[in-house]
Amino acid sequence: MANKYREISTTEKEIEQEIVVEETTRPKSEKPVKPRKKGVLGKGLSAVFSGTFLTNDKTLRHLPFIIFLAFIAILYIANGYYADDKIREVNKISNQLKELRSEYISTKSDLMFASKQSEVAKSAEKLGLKEPVVPPIKIKVDSTQLYKPGK
Repeated sequence: MANKYREISTTEKEIEQEIVVEETTRPKSEKPVKPRKKGVLGKGLSAVFSGTFLTNDKTLRHLPFIIFLAFIAILYIANGYYADDKIREVNKISNQLKELRSEYISTKSDLMFASKQSEVAKSAEKLGLKEPVVPPIKIKVDSTQLYKPGK
């Protein structure tokens, strides 16, 4: 390890020069680096992105199946959108049902209040009708006398 305050001996300088010379005069007998071979996935992806897979005979032979798969994928996506729309519609109708139910309950309570005897009597007084003080009397009629023949 060299320190800037320490003097480098001549032997260390010679070793450093030899290392530099060896690095620069390395024999070129090593084989040149070949590019890596593409794997199956790499070949397939490059064929898809370049468009060369469309000219392949195997692809043309399987074209109906590929079209079928594309059609199924489109149906799958459309079904997802249809389901989302139906869920939104169900939520909307559910909210409307809650509103109508609360309106029904309030209207029913108003009707029950208005149909009390005291409220009916107040409404009838405005029309000039009075509540009878005498309780009603039952009228008894013999049904055999009503239908006598000859009268």
